[in-house]
Amino acid sequence: MTDTPGWASPSSPEPPREDAGPSAAVPPTPGPGPYDAAYGQGPYGGTGPQSGWGPQAGGPPPGWGQPGWGPPPSPKPGVIPLRPLGVGEILDGAFTTVRTYWRTMLGLSLGVAAVEQSVLAVAQWWQYEQPDAVGPLIMLAFGYLLGPLLGIVASALLTMVVSKAILGQPVSIGAAWAAARPQLLKMTGLSLLTGLAVLAVLAVSLLPMIIVAVGDDADPRLLALTALFLLPGMAVAAWIGVQLILAAPALMLEKQGVFTALSRSRRLVKGAWWRTFLVTLLIQVLAVVFTMIVMTPFTILGAVFGIGTMESDPDQPFAGLGAVGPPVMILIVSVGAILASTLTVPVQAAVNVLLYVDRRIRREGLDIELTRAAGIPGQYGPQGT
Repeated sequence: MTDTPGWASPSSPEPPREDAGPSAAVPPTPGPGPYDAAYGQGPYGGTGPQSGWGPQAGGPPPGWGQPGWGPPPSPKPGVIPLRPLGVGEILDGAFTTVRTYWRTMLGLSLGVAAVEQSVLAVAQWWQYEQPDAVGPLIMLAFGYLLGPLLGIVASALLTMVVSKAILGQPVSIGAAWAAARPQLLKMTGLSLLTGLAVLAVLAVSLLPMIIVAVGDDADPRLLALTALFLLPGMAVAAWIGVQLILAAPALMLEKQGVFTALSRSRRLVKGAWWRTFLVTLLIQVLAVVFTMIVMTPFTILGAVFGIGTMESDPDQPFAGLGAVGPPVMILIVSVGAILASTLTVPVQAAVNVLLYVDRRIRREGLDIELTRAAGIPGQYGPQGT
């Protein structure tokens, strides 16, 4: 048994199916199908032979509901039904996961955001106190590097939480840490590799513009022309980013290596690049809009301190409030950033995992394995162990 039952990758190198319909979660059972003749009639209203295809004595087989109306609802042990998901169901599943497991998910994102913003806030205050010192700049650089590293850890742990939420199983921060810890080093390497791949493409597209800009007599028209290289560069970077976007959940849940996870992501995204891109873009736009809404009152409140002190002494923005002005303004903005990050990061992580689950259900029949892992008895197979 694996550490994450139900998530193992298929043994075959190529997934066995593509875009199965909604009934993929239920294996076919012997007996009449949903479109077979009902009430003793043949397919066109007659009473022809019914050798195995017509209704049997005693009515339709158990589990099919009313004759002619299709299979029963897909099993739903946790936050999503175990079948191919629509875009709305992916978003709803993400929000449901955060609501149901709010202590674990918000606790993780709050801890990460608080540490990152605390380091940056102290560095900003230190820089105000000693504007010519090197120490604050070093601390700021450390804070900006610490953020992505903490984000990798948070993403890994949140992935494990969502995997349990899909199966309807309880999970704590400690349990998520224990499950994610063996893969954290690989997760860090994967994140660095994918980030460098995207940055390398953007750097190459910027190179002509940089060469022209540093020249002795930079022609503005030529500079504008070289800027056009950014468009194909951004397109290629987006294509690569979407191709590799499912590598992180593959690495964490399937216990894969870095390069195997990258290959798995490319296979899963194949044939669904635009859908994956649009869902990812949608959640990113929603996150940005929500962050702006949350940050606006904190930014305005923080600016009030700066405006009030500038009126007292235009040359010394914080003179009116003395030593209180800078810490209060920095604190207010930092609290807003912590709140916005705490609420948006778990939803984004959940959407990414649910995209991965949806692709595996469509291509590999993961719904059947997850049904077994959830311990649902009956026609779905033996209970998971």
